[in-house]
Amino acid sequence: MKKVDLTGIGKFKVVETTKPQIKKDDDVLLRIDTIGICGSDIHYYKEGKIGDQLVDFPFTIGHECSAIVEEVGKKVAQVKPGDLVAIEPVISCHKCAQCLAGREHTCLNQTFLGAPGQLDGGLAGYLVMPQENCYPIPENLDAEMAMMVEPLSIGYYASQFVRNLDKINSVAILGVGPIGLGVMLSLQARGFKNIFVTDKLDYRLDAAKKNGAVWTGNPDKQEIVSELKKINPDQFDIVFECCGKQEALDQAIDILKPGGMLFIVGIPEEDRISFNISNIRRKEITIQNVRRQNKSFQPVIDLLSSGKISCDFMITHRFSFEKTGEAFDIVSNYQDNVIKALIKF
Repeated sequence: MKKVDLTGIGKFKVVETTKPQIKKDDDVLLRIDTIGICGSDIHYYKEGKIGDQLVDFPFTIGHECSAIVEEVGKKVAQVKPGDLVAIEPVISCHKCAQCLAGREHTCLNQTFLGAPGQLDGGLAGYLVMPQENCYPIPENLDAEMAMMVEPLSIGYYASQFVRNLDKINSVAILGVGPIGLGVMLSLQARGFKNIFVTDKLDYRLDAAKKNGAVWTGNPDKQEIVSELKKINPDQFDIVFECCGKQEALDQAIDILKPGGMLFIVGIPEEDRISFNISNIRRKEITIQNVRRQNKSFQPVIDLLSSGKISCDFMITHRFSFEKTGEAFDIVSNYQDNVIKALIKF
């Protein structure tokens, strides 16, 4: 089979390799259909690392996958050959303290698709995963929507941290790439509409506005904090930081009301971030990090299938696997009004 290896910073190569085989009774052999390019993939592509996770080149990345079931192990019951599935990229042990507490996404023994030192990623013709990681997709959804389940599940999971939504007056989302838009759509699916968003890319602001954001702002062109304080003098109950930028974190603290909550969803390029301790102390701000997603795949599939979430507008680019390098170059440089780029096998 063919796969696409990341061979160095900014370098890909299509190579031939052995097709994987089923080894366990609960294994599923999957023929990859569609891969999405995630912000974490871009970190590996541009920097060769995320924090202390260093790529040992060559390596296969990619974890936003949809696939067709080709073969199943003896004990597999939830999927069958020919099924279209969305792939949950985290394999958890179900035995450690985190798993037993219901936190499989922070499993102490987890392995993750396309993570250095863990599992080769989905930029390959075939993949073997446990059946519990394979979510059947309803007939009214296609392979592209199946791929979108993984990135949307992160926004959905982040949105679920907001309790008593009927008592929340206003929410700001700083950064409306695929994850920030996923947060917005998930809040809207719960009936919440008073969402303000910022981004440095006007076309992404246009997409957010067309899909329900009540206000949009570009921090490169506007004084975001002063404008938002004029529009919303009571300030914000909730801010989702979805771009991984220090300046956005600073803006978040400035626009939050006392007692507000900051959710850090974006992955910073830097190893360290900082806060003005005086501001967060005086305002008694709560800061919550959001780690991937947990138990959110099926709810997202249900929302997509029911039409309560529609994300077609997010898919802007499609590439064959032979053009993976071109795809990553466009995404990493925010070219051609890209929001979500897909790679098709």
